[in-house]
Amino acid sequence: MQDVFIIGSKGIPGNYGGFETFVDKLTEYHQNNKNIKYHVACKGTENGEFVYNNARCFTIKVPEIGSAQAIYYDVEALKETISYIKKNNIKHPIVYILACRIGPFIKKYKNEIHKLGGKLYLNPDGHEWKRAKWSYPVRKYWKYSEELMIKHADLVICDSVNIEKYILEDYKKYDPKTTYIAYGAETKKSSLADHDETFQSWLKKNGLKEKEYYLIVGRFVPENNFETVIKEFMKSKTKKDLAIITTKNAPLLNELEKKLSFQKDKRIKFVGTVYDQELLMKIREQAFGYIHGHEVGGTNPSLLEALSSTQLNLLLDVPFNKEVGKHSALYWSKKDGNLADLIDRADQLSKEDIEKYNLLSSERIEGSYNWTLIASKYDSVFIKS
Repeated sequence: MQDVFIIGSKGIPGNYGGFETFVDKLTEYHQNNKNIKYHVACKGTENGEFVYNNARCFTIKVPEIGSAQAIYYDVEALKETISYIKKNNIKHPIVYILACRIGPFIKKYKNEIHKLGGKLYLNPDGHEWKRAKWSYPVRKYWKYSEELMIKHADLVICDSVNIEKYILEDYKKYDPKTTYIAYGAETKKSSLADHDETFQSWLKKNGLKEKEYYLIVGRFVPENNFETVIKEFMKSKTKKDLAIITTKNAPLLNELEKKLSFQKDKRIKFVGTVYDQELLMKIREQAFGYIHGHEVGGTNPSLLEALSSTQLNLLLDVPFNKEVGKHSALYWSKKDGNLADLIDRADQLSKEDIEKYNLLSSERIEGSYNWTLIASKYDSVFIKS
C-alpha cells in the first residue's frame, strides 16, 4: 500500500477550483484502487477527519489572517502530515504538494520527510508570479518560493508540456526530475436534458437562448483578459449574447465599465457563478461558442471542459492554449480588431464546419485528457515510487 498525502488544495468535496477538482477526480477514479491510500488536507474551521472517495480527509483549522492564510494552511498541513506518518509508522510515504507557496520553509520539512523514508513531490501549477493581481513584492516572493520548491522536490509533476519545458530550462542548475501528467476533463454529457427546468429557468433568468450565446467561464481577474474579450465582442457584428460566468470582483468590474461602458451593450451579460456541475456542463453544451482568454498558467480546467462540451472554441493564441487545443479550435490575438473579426467569421461558419470542430475538440479530450487516462498515469508514478 502506497500512502499519498496531498497538500495545497482547499479540500474535498464542494470546492470547485482547479486543484480541488483535480483531487476530487483523482480520489474518485482511484477509490477502488487497493494499492494507493490517499490522505487529503482540507481547509476548515475545526480540526478533524472524515472519509470521502475512500480517501482519509483531514481538516486544518485556519485563522483569519488575510493573504497569509494559504501559507499558514500549507505549513500546518505539512506538520500534521509528518506527525501522522511518525505516529502510524508509515513506510515510504509520498507527500504531494500542489502549488509553490511555501518555498522558504520547505527544506526543513523535506529533510524530515526523507528521514522518515518518504519523498516530496510537487505540482508547480502555472506562472503564479506573473499574475497581475499580485503586487510586485508578492510576485517576487512567488518566483523565489517557486525556485526553492523546485530545488527541493524529488519529483515535479507538470500538468503542461510548456510548464515542464520552462522548469527544465529556468532551473537547469538544480537538475530537476520532472514528468508530465495532464489535468483531466469529463468526456460524458450533462445528465440534464435540453428542456430540463433547471437549465431552462437559468436561460430565462439571464435572457439567453440555446445556441445563441458565446460563453466565458473563469475567475474575474485581469490576466484572463476580460477587458479585451468584452471590448472586441462589443466591436463585433454578432447578434448573439456574451454570457460571462465568473466570480465577483467589484473594483475590476467598475474599472471595465469606466473604460468600455459595456452596460450600454445589451449583449454583454454577467450571469454570476454556477456551482451545479451538471447545469454548468449543459450551459457549455448549449453555447454557440466558448471564448477563452486565459494566458497565465498551465493546463486550464475551464479550457478542457469547454473543449469537451462546447461545439466551437475561440482561444487566445498563447502556447498553453495551443498545446491543449491544437487543431480543434480557432485562435485570436490581443491585436485590435482580431477577436471581433474572428467572432464575425465564426458566426458565418456552416453547420458542417462547426460539427467538424466539435468532433476534433471532443477527440482531443478523449484521447489525451480523460480522467481514466490521467488517473492511470498517476497510478504508475505513485506505485513505481
